[in-house]
Amino acid sequence: MAESSMKDISLRIKSIKSTKQITKAMELVATSKLAKSKELIKKSRIFHEEINAAMNDIISKHIETSSPYLIPREVKKTCYVVIAGDRGLAGGYNSNIFKLVEKNILDKNTIILPIGRRIVEYCKRREMKVFSDDFSIIEKINVGNCHEIADLLTNAYLKNEFDEVYIIYTNYITALNQEAKITKLLPLDKKYQENGIKKEYILFEPNSNAVLNEMIPSYIAGMVWGSVNESLTSELAARRVAMESATK
Repeated sequence: MAESSMKDISLRIKSIKSTKQITKAMELVATSKLAKSKELIKKSRIFHEEINAAMNDIISKHIETSSPYLIPREVKKTCYVVIAGDRGLAGGYNSNIFKLVEKNILDKNTIILPIGRRIVEYCKRREMKVFSDDFSIIEKINVGNCHEIADLLTNAYLKNEFDEVYIIYTNYITALNQEAKITKLLPLDKKYQENGIKKEYILFEPNSNAVLNEMIPSYIAGMVWGSVNESLTSELAARRVAMESATK
């Protein structure tokens, strides 16, 4: 009886040691990827800030523009771009996104553009309407894909397939702190910050509407690209912390 008990204990010890090796390896992989992902965040944040400044500049100087991207509509249907992870074992990373989805989307007339395997699976379980599942692996998303997404969204918006667009993602703050967020993409808000700068007239060719309408897809692409990088970095940070805790 004692020999059987000791054998069980020995097998249990070996099993735990084996699991520890796996969690430690996953922690190291996440740490390595996190360093590279944080560099991408720096670049995407710079782009995001610059294109935001450009958009605000145009809107502030041509506030009467008749661009359809600036005109609010009666909201009958809403499109949500939702970004989650490709895998689990990342603490509460994916569940925090799901909670925000449940808080803002359920019981509304919505359509989802999911980015990441976990949110694709979530939409299937919930039988939610999916706009496109061509971007289901977040680690494979690049700038070109974000421009494809932006073109899909803006073309559908102009065709009145939905009346507003939001993006749900995870904002990276620190390695220990990430926040699930929701941001409105369309229609654009006409409000802007003048910051005491005198408004000046600028001549746009052929006109301000044409320039603004050409810029919007790039603006949306920049927002999506930034959100993808923020989310991916947040996922890696959450996984590193979770695997570190599991190893301990």
